[in-house]
Amino acid sequence: MDALRSAIQPITHNLPTPIFEAGTSLLGAKCYKTLILDVDFLSSPECLKLAISKGLGIGIIGASSIVKVPQLIKLVNSRSAAGISFLSYVLETSSYLISLAYNVRQGFPFSTFGETALIAVQNVAIAALVLHFSGKSAGAAVWVAGLAAAGYALFNHDLVDAKTLSLLQAGAGLLGVGAKLPQIIAVWQQGGTGQLSAFAVFNYLLGSLSRIFTTLQEVPDALILYGFVAGFALNLVLAIQMLYYWNSPASKSAAPGKKNKKANKVAAAFSGNNGKADAGKASARSSATPAKGKSPSTRRRG
Repeated sequence: MDALRSAIQPITHNLPTPIFEAGTSLLGAKCYKTLILDVDFLSSPECLKLAISKGLGIGIIGASSIVKVPQLIKLVNSRSAAGISFLSYVLETSSYLISLAYNVRQGFPFSTFGETALIAVQNVAIAALVLHFSGKSAGAAVWVAGLAAAGYALFNHDLVDAKTLSLLQAGAGLLGVGAKLPQIIAVWQQGGTGQLSAFAVFNYLLGSLSRIFTTLQEVPDALILYGFVAGFALNLVLAIQMLYYWNSPASKSAAPGKKNKKANKVAAAFSGNNGKADAGKASARSSATPAKGKSPSTRRRG
C-alpha cells in the first residue's frame, strides 16, 4: 500500500485546479484530503462510502442522459406512436417533476437526484411526440405548457409551501408505482415482453438499487428513500418478467410478426389482383391482335 501511495501521490498533489475544485466540492475538504491527497482508503470508512455514493450518483446521471434516447430515435424514425402509453409518461413525468422540485428546495446534492431532471426532459419530448404522431399536435403544446406552469408552481415557495410539497413528494411515490403497474400487467396478460427494452429495464433496476444506497449515505429523508425502495421493487418485478419471458413467442417481435402476416396477405391479394389484371390484359391483347390482321367481315364473334 505504501508503494502504491508513493506512486500515486505525485499525481494527486498536482491535479489541475478545476479537478481539485470539483473533487473538493463532491467529497468535501476532509474526505478529499484523506482519499485523494493522502491516498488512504482504510482509515476513514465514511469517506470511502461517500466516494462510492458519489461515483454511483454520477454514473446514474450519466446513464440516465441516454436511457430514453433509443425510444426517441425509434419514434422519430417510425413517425408512429403505436404501443406507447401516454398515460405512463404522464404519471412518470409528474412524479419526477415533483421529486425534482422537492430535492432542489431541500438543498440535497445534485448527484443524488440529477437523473430525475434528465429523464424528465426526455419523457416530455417522448410524450409530446406521442401526441404529435397521434394527430394531436395541439395537445402536445398544451402538455408542454402545462408542465411548465406546474414546474413554476412547484419551485415557487409562495405558491406551494414546504408542507404541501412534502405531501406531494409522498404522492410522487404512488405516481411512480402507477407508472410501472400498467407495464407489469401488460407483460403478464400478453405472456411476453413484446417490444419492451431490456436495456431500459435493467438500467432502471440498477439505478434504483444504487439510489437506495446513495440516499442512505447522503439524504436523510424517508420520503425519498421509500420512493426509491418502491421503484426498485417494481423494477425488480419487470426484470424478473424480462428473464422469465425471454424466449417466449410473445417476446420475439410478436407485433412485427402480426404486421408481417397482414403484409403477406395484402401482398398476396395484390399479387393475385395483378395476376388477374395481367391475364386480362394478355387476353385482351391476344384477342385484339388477330383483329388487326383480319377484315371486319371475317372476324368471328362470340
